Amino acid sequence: MVDVPKLNRADAVAALRNPLAFIADRWTPEPRTVQRAALAALVMSVVIVVTGGAVRLTSSGLGCPTWPECTDGSLTPTQALNYHSAIEFGNRMLTYVLCAAVGWAIIAARSEKPHRRSLTRLGWAQFWLVMGNAVLGGIVVLVGLNPYTVAAHFLLATALTTVAAVMWQRTREGDAAPRPLVGKAVVQLVWFLVVAAVLLVAVGTVVTGAGPHAGDSSAVKRIPIDWETVAKLHAVLAWIVVTLTFACWFILKAVDAPRGPLARTRELFLILLAQGVIGYVQYFTHLPEVLVGVHMLGSCLVWIGVLRVLLALRERPGAEPAVPGPSAEATVPTSA
Repeated sequence: MVDVPKLNRADAVAALRNPLAFIADRWTPEPRTVQRAALAALVMSVVIVVTGGAVRLTSSGLGCPTWPECTDGSLTPTQALNYHSAIEFGNRMLTYVLCAAVGWAIIAARSEKPHRRSLTRLGWAQFWLVMGNAVLGGIVVLVGLNPYTVAAHFLLATALTTVAAVMWQRTREGDAAPRPLVGKAVVQLVWFLVVAAVLLVAVGTVVTGAGPHAGDSSAVKRIPIDWETVAKLHAVLAWIVVTLTFACWFILKAVDAPRGPLARTRELFLILLAQGVIGYVQYFTHLPEVLVGVHMLGSCLVWIGVLRVLLALRERPGAEPAVPGPSAEATVPTSA
């Protein structure tokens, strides 16, 4: 049996006043625990994107026609509603799972010793992004799945994935100043890759907003542009990202770069190839829902892969302890 410490009145007041500090005073997680917590938040940020895509692809976007309630006077679906309501409501409930994962990451980062303020800031940034996107998701419902708000909803989810990926990487690094592992020319090329990937994701939201999957069985406004033309532009950007990735790998190989950047670039290249195959298959098969959902998952993995390549270009070792100076006794000459 493990003795559970009793809490006195002062402890209770301290817990209510600052629960994170109260937990941190009594728990020191292992570094692996903090890493797993950050990874859980990252995984859930991807899951919520994929399930959000499932809502749209099953025409369940208005399964709960209002927000924050599901129907007028009810927070949950009623018997009069159908399976679309269950899908939409289930996606809303997953937001709480995402909040729990982000909360765990914040608590673990706050409790780590020594306290790394940079990690807790990344955790809180995720929290506010989740809250902001939850509100934006409600606005999407209230405006009847306006495609521009849907696009903003996805982009804000991508921002959440970005912060979560950075936090996961930072949990495996120290807080010392970053040291570059490659030359400036390689860094500049990777930044071109990042910009191309951002454009790829942004144009992908336009394809979604103009395409046939409106998110609901009723007539929903689409972006007034030929989606096939935008899809071709999306494909061109995808090939640019693939080309830049291969160029990065070739240059890193030529300059005998460290294993980390090479491995991350190779992984991104393989993800891009798989994503490209899925993209072309879904285009020529007229966008079947299953393949579109897999493509959305691939979009998240591509973006995470690009971020990992960028972050692999430097290292941040743990802060080196200060070297103590000579003691007073050592500096005072002894008499013969």
